[in-house]
Amino acid sequence: MRMTLRHTRSRRRALATAAGATAVALTTTGCLGLGTAGGYVPSAQLAGQLAKTKSLDGETISVGSKNFTENILLGKMAIILLKSAGAKVTDLTNIPGSASARDAMLDGQIDAMWEYTGTGWITYLKHEKPIPDEQKQYVAVRDEDKKKNNLDWLPPAPMNNTYSFAVTKKVADKFHITKLSQLSEVPKSQRTFCVESELINRPDGLKGMLKKYDVPLGSGVPRKNLRVYQTGAIYDATAHGKCNFGEVFTTDGRIVALHLKVLEDDRSFFPKYNVSFVLRDKTLKDNPQIAKLFAPVSKKLTNNVLLQLNAKVDVDGEEPADVALDWLKKEGFVK
Repeated sequence: MRMTLRHTRSRRRALATAAGATAVALTTTGCLGLGTAGGYVPSAQLAGQLAKTKSLDGETISVGSKNFTENILLGKMAIILLKSAGAKVTDLTNIPGSASARDAMLDGQIDAMWEYTGTGWITYLKHEKPIPDEQKQYVAVRDEDKKKNNLDWLPPAPMNNTYSFAVTKKVADKFHITKLSQLSEVPKSQRTFCVESELINRPDGLKGMLKKYDVPLGSGVPRKNLRVYQTGAIYDATAHGKCNFGEVFTTDGRIVALHLKVLEDDRSFFPKYNVSFVLRDKTLKDNPQIAKLFAPVSKKLTNNVLLQLNAKVDVDGEEPADVALDWLKKEGFVK
């Protein structure tokens, strides 16, 4: 299934050494041997509107993440927040793949991690069709996962890390295009796409998107107009004019680094992937203040914020924990 592939691979350059350490722990000792991502994660002191949050002193909480940059960065952010509130936190970030991370949470090895509503709905809860409305998608995932698995999804962030297509400024200006519904106004010969092979034929991938926007594959976009690349190579190929439209993930830091412009999915074809902090029911019941701790932070996590933070890791080479701490300090959540 498309969504399983989407979040089970490392979509960005992550921490290779840490990923290897975690992978060894998983394969050599089984699920009960989940290792940590390693490395130092700083703590601070809660500040601003979080300063009066009820202390988590005496609580032990394990935080997980998958092994791509954004999820690692958010995992480190959660660890910093919980440590700053007084909790003893076990770092289980950087787990290879959605399946391993999800199993660890269902088994009770992970108490909390950031998850995506689209992944929850389609990959974990096995629904075929996404719900176009972001809030309705969140509510549906929240209610069903609570009922079936005793997992609590806190209110999601506004960021939506989904698929879309991006163009250079030159292409945007040439064709006066800002949204996918304008593809039909671009000359057929110029409807060239850089994509992964896996995205091309699925009805919920490129084929379905082109049909939704009235330029179906074949008649609207000739197959000879497709350029097939590995995921990581698409961004550079698009930026260097190998095609006019490149497949991207909407919060990938390379969008900023390469000065690409993401086209608006104005007919809501692609599923919504708003991120939410998810906790085991017992963890939240024992520590209801965690919801108040994360609420203002989640509200600040927009697409633009994640684009900038991801770029600091993937482009500038900074450590996710440092990037997370700097942002939390900048926003006045910790000091």
